[in-house]
Amino acid sequence: MALSDYERYPLTFGPSPVHQLQRLSDHLGAGKIWAKREDVNSGLAFGGNKTRKMEYIVPDILASGADTLVSIGGYQSNHTRQVAAIAAHLGLQARLVQERWVDWDDPVNDKVGNIELSRILGADVRLDPAGFDIGIRSSWENAIAELEADGRKPYAIPAGASEHPLGGLGFANWAFEVAEQEKELGVFFDTIVVCTVTGSTHAGMIAGFALLEEQTGVKRKVIGIDASATVEKTRDQVGRIARHTAGLIDLGRELRDDEIDIRTGWEGPAYGIPDDSTIAAIRTTAELEGVILDPVYEGKSMAGLIDLAEAGEFAKDSNVLYAHLGGQLALNAYSSIFD
Repeated sequence: MALSDYERYPLTFGPSPVHQLQRLSDHLGAGKIWAKREDVNSGLAFGGNKTRKMEYIVPDILASGADTLVSIGGYQSNHTRQVAAIAAHLGLQARLVQERWVDWDDPVNDKVGNIELSRILGADVRLDPAGFDIGIRSSWENAIAELEADGRKPYAIPAGASEHPLGGLGFANWAFEVAEQEKELGVFFDTIVVCTVTGSTHAGMIAGFALLEEQTGVKRKVIGIDASATVEKTRDQVGRIARHTAGLIDLGRELRDDEIDIRTGWEGPAYGIPDDSTIAAIRTTAELEGVILDPVYEGKSMAGLIDLAEAGEFAKDSNVLYAHLGGQLALNAYSSIFD
C-alpha cells in the first residue's frame, strides 16, 4: 500500500510548525539550525510525537470496538499522557501501567507533570516498581488480561506505540510533511536530528525519507541521538521497525545500513537521568531561544546536536532540522536540577 492509502484520524492541528533557531545557529556557527515542533502539534493535553503516531492507530482502535486503551510507560511517560488524552477524546477508558523506569529521587515524581495530567484526564493509573526496558512488559500484558477477565474489550498500545504494527507510519508521513514545508520555506534540510528510545519516531523518519529519496533522488541524513542508555536494544528495534514500516509503505528496496544512524554519548548514566551535557543544552536553548526542553529526551538530543555542530559534523551551509518531540511536562519532576 502507498502511505496515502492508510486511514488517518486527525488528532493534530495539521503540519507542526517549523522555525529557525537563529541565535542558537549564530552561537554554534555551524549552518542554520531549525526546529519542527511536535510539542505544539495538538490541542489534546499538549500533544507530542506520540499523538502523531496515534493518528494512524486510532482507525484500528475504532474498528476493533475496544472500550479501553491499555498502555505503559514510566512515571513521567509522555506517551501514556497522550494515550489518556486520546482515550478521553474518543470517549474510551484508559488503563495505564506506570513503571519506575527512572531512579530519580524526587518526592513528587509520581504526582506531578505527565502523570498528574493522566489522572486529570480520567485514566486508571497503576504504579509498578519495575525498572526500565524498551521491550514488551509483563505488567502491561497482565493489565490486558485482567481487563479481558472482567469482560472489557481492551486495545493494547505498547510503550511509545513503537511495537504496534502501525507505529512507524506517523513519522513516515512526517518526512513528507517536511518536504512540503521545505517548498513553502524555500529551504532544504540536509540533516535531521531526533531523539531515539523505543524507536518508532526515528524508524518512521528513516522509512519516510528513504521513500522520498526513491521518488526524488534527494538524500538526507537522519541522525538519532540515543537516550535509552541501552543502545544495542534501541538500534535493533529502530532497524526492525524501520524495515517493517518501509515494507508497509512500499519502499521497494532494503534499507541501507547507513540509513540507521544512532549516535551515543549524550544518554547520561541511565534512561531519564540527565547529566551535565543535558542540563547545559536545556539552559543554552532556553537562554538563547526561549525554547524549553526536557531532561529525559530533548535535552539529550539537543546536547548531541550541539556537540556534533561544534565537532564540525554540519557544513557551514547546512540546514539542520531538530525534531522537538515534546516532554516539557516532566520538568516539574526534576525541579531540583534548576534550584
